[in-house]
This record gives sequence, C-alpha cells and structure tokens, in this order.
Amino acid sequence: MNVAGILKTKGANVITAVPSDSIADISNILGKNKIGAVLIVDRSGNLRGVVSERDIVRGLSECGSDCLAQTAEDLMTSELITTTPSETIDNVMSLMTGKRIRHLPVLDEGRLTGFISIGDVVKSRMDEVEREAAAMRDYIATG
Repeated sequence: MNVAGILKTKGANVITAVPSDSIADISNILGKNKIGAVLIVDRSGNLRGVVSERDIVRGLSECGSDCLAQTAEDLMTSELITTTPSETIDNVMSLMTGKRIRHLPVLDEGRLTGFISIGDVVKSRMDEVEREAAAMRDYIATG
C-alpha cells in the first residue's frame, strides 16, 4: 500500500490555519478537531509550516502562558519534511521513525493533497498484515 491508499481511507480533508492565527486559536483548533497538528498555509494556500502539540509545549516551557498570544508563525516548524501519494507505507514509516516526526504533509506536484500521522501509517500497516494473515488462513483451509 502507499500514501494514496491511506488518504483514500482517511479522506483528504486537511485542517489548516494561517500564520497570523494565535497559538490560543491553534490550540482550540487542535482540541476541537481532536488532532495533534495543524498545517499553516498562507492566504494563497501555500504550505508554510506546521504547529504541533509538541511546538506548543515547547513554547509554553520557554514563554509560559504568554506563548498563547504568539502567532503560529512564531512557533511553527517551517522546515517541513513531506511525502507524496505514491510513497510506500514502509518508506513513510521509516522516514517518520528516523526523523522522529509524527505528521507528514502530502504534496502532489507541489500541491497540498493530504496530511497523515504516524497513527494513520501504523493503522494502515496493521490492516495490511491482518489481510495477509486472513489470506494465508484461507489458503491453508482450502489446501
């Protein structure tokens, strides 16, 4: 399976915010949508960065509650690692583990087409293993 398969199952809906949104607003978006990160895009829809729970915790540890008045642009991770719809699950899993990241924007020819988490990747891999095991059981039962 590849990233496109995850997006087909999960859907390609991407929740975004703009660089001028406050960290308090970003926190509300994360909580309301039960997600761990939000992509930051400019008014033209170009990907600028990501703000994750980890970024917010780092901001709180450095600035205390004053960090909630800062903007997404102040705390976002702007050097993004991305993937493509054609990338394999094994390669994405290796990339995310090696780089210690939990979220990957998905770009297709430079256009944002999705956002996946390590949870999405693990679920996809587990589903694949379960399908393989079921196929083996069926094969053994008919053999």
